[in-house]
Amino acid sequence: MSAAAGGSRSGTAGDWGGFEDNMQGGGSAVIDMENMDDTSGSSFEDMGEMHQRMKEEEEEEGETGAAEDEDGEFLGMKGLRGQLGRQVADQMWQVGKRQATRAFSLYANIDILRPYFDVEPIQVRARLMESMIPVKMINFPQKIAGELYGPLMLVFTLVAILLHGMKTSDTIIREGTLMGTAIGTCFGYWLGVSSFIYFLAYLCNAQITMVQMLSLLGYGLFGHCITLFVTYNIHFHSLFYIFWLGVGGLSTLRMVAVLVSRTVGHTQRLILCGTLAALHMLFLLYLHFAYHKVVEGILDTLEGPNMPPFQRVARDIPLVSNAVLNTTAKAIALTL
Repeated sequence: MSAAAGGSRSGTAGDWGGFEDNMQGGGSAVIDMENMDDTSGSSFEDMGEMHQRMKEEEEEEGETGAAEDEDGEFLGMKGLRGQLGRQVADQMWQVGKRQATRAFSLYANIDILRPYFDVEPIQVRARLMESMIPVKMINFPQKIAGELYGPLMLVFTLVAILLHGMKTSDTIIREGTLMGTAIGTCFGYWLGVSSFIYFLAYLCNAQITMVQMLSLLGYGLFGHCITLFVTYNIHFHSLFYIFWLGVGGLSTLRMVAVLVSRTVGHTQRLILCGTLAALHMLFLLYLHFAYHKVVEGILDTLEGPNMPPFQRVARDIPLVSNAVLNTTAKAIALTL
């Protein structure tokens, strides 16, 4: 028993000895409080600072989030306004484009004017001859050519004749030939009188259109062109009156007969045809007698009294002595 007890003690002592050795070899188990740093552990101050820092970070994050939300709302409103502005601009552009296209197709399309100028020269010549021959049949409406090529060319011809008359007359012209005045006079009569007679025809219930009225009056200027061209080159008043009654009267009778055939009622015919005949014949008198005086009066009003016309002065030729002429003649004779 004693041996067993001694063995157990020795075993226990050996175990405890190993434990003591391990403790000594692994280091001391005593904690030195002097080597501990007071700031290495957590304290109430550190926890307060950390809590304050976390609170500040949360406030900063909250402010940043609110700013981002405001920016997002601002950008959203700005984007919506920009989108609406672009849509309005696109709609305005489309409307303007459609209007411009419609206007261009209406006024710049040559197919609209082609029927009024699509005529053969032979037809124009025949219509010029017909404009000097009054019609006899007035019981049914007479045919009127619905083209404007012939009348337009006659108006330009009348302009050229007026310019020619200015040059051949004694009228003093200082601003060129005043082509603008001649063009304004001829086109003003053609368009103005045609519109006025068309208005009277509408009131008198005459069957005629504006294009037909322009064509009828335009071809009626053929007699004026013939009369003025002859009388501007042959200055006799008696000759002018003969042409005024003969040639101008024939063209006027042609227009009157056509209007009579297209108008119902004696009073309406008298008003319409009398007005047209008076205007047409008086216009020819005006072009022959008063047109140049009116132009000269316009020049006097715009530029003052008439200045004396410029006179041509012959250049001075140096005198050559007879001796030089004789010597030159002898030299030429000897050469020959």
